[in-house]
Amino acid sequence: MLMGSKTIWHIICLMFCLSQPYQSPFVQGMIMNMNNNGYDPVLLDDFVADYASNKVLRPRTGILYNISLPANFTGMEVSFVRVRARNFYLNGANFSSFHFPPRILPMPFMRRFYLIYQNFGNWSSYYYNVPNYTLITPVVGFMIYNAINSTTRRNATLSFYTENDPILVHFPRVSLPKDPNVTVESQCVRFFPNGSVEFSNTTMSNGCIAQGEGHFSIVIPSLPVPSSPSKKKDRLWKWWVIGFGVGIVGLVLATLMMVLMYKFAKRKKIKHMERQSERSEALDTTWVGRSKMPSATGIRTQPVIENDYVP
Repeated sequence: MLMGSKTIWHIICLMFCLSQPYQSPFVQGMIMNMNNNGYDPVLLDDFVADYASNKVLRPRTGILYNISLPANFTGMEVSFVRVRARNFYLNGANFSSFHFPPRILPMPFMRRFYLIYQNFGNWSSYYYNVPNYTLITPVVGFMIYNAINSTTRRNATLSFYTENDPILVHFPRVSLPKDPNVTVESQCVRFFPNGSVEFSNTTMSNGCIAQGEGHFSIVIPSLPVPSSPSKKKDRLWKWWVIGFGVGIVGLVLATLMMVLMYKFAKRKKIKHMERQSERSEALDTTWVGRSKMPSATGIRTQPVIENDYVP
């Protein structure tokens, strides 16, 4: 009963913290620990948006702000800018890894909106993964929020509508396989909030094209992991041990078989001699003391005189 009360109290505290516009690193850690894998990109997006808006309380339109996240997100980059929809539609923008062409409008339409850029860096594989594929670039993405009423981030999320040219995504750092003999085909991948992914071809400059907001990366088919020399030595040593053991067992078995065959041959020879002795003339028996022994009838050769002449 006591454990149930503690659980209810923790849930109430967590719900209260989630209702606040800013979430501390401790609360963010609690959120992450509640997920199956411990890393939920949707909750992270909400946290980053709230954290950025609380870090810059009165942002100036058109000024790019680099946001320093808490220490437990070291390696992740976040930028934040307040944009006027009219200027954005007429001129477009270059925003970190993204090039936005002209004639793009936020949907639903807002006169001003927040544009938040994310570079997951070394956290990319923790929050995003594609089965049977390997990320060769960090995951980058952008989000759009209502700049007028952003009390609840999920209700303030916007999207882009592009009329002509698509949005270009540029990746300055691509980690291709070091083996020159291995040829792999890279593909762009777009991650959706529901966990699904969308594949597309890469451009000539290791980039991708996009029709809307989201998170992007370049992937290649996963390569088999080569076995290290130490593993090969361990396998060779194991085979040597197994071979030595099998050799010893084989030698013992061979020796045992030879001994058994020798005894079998000797016993067979003795039986053969006994059968031969039984087939010959039977001898009489006589008692010597308490022992019964075979005896032959004594026959003395009668003397014959060679010459009847007696001097």
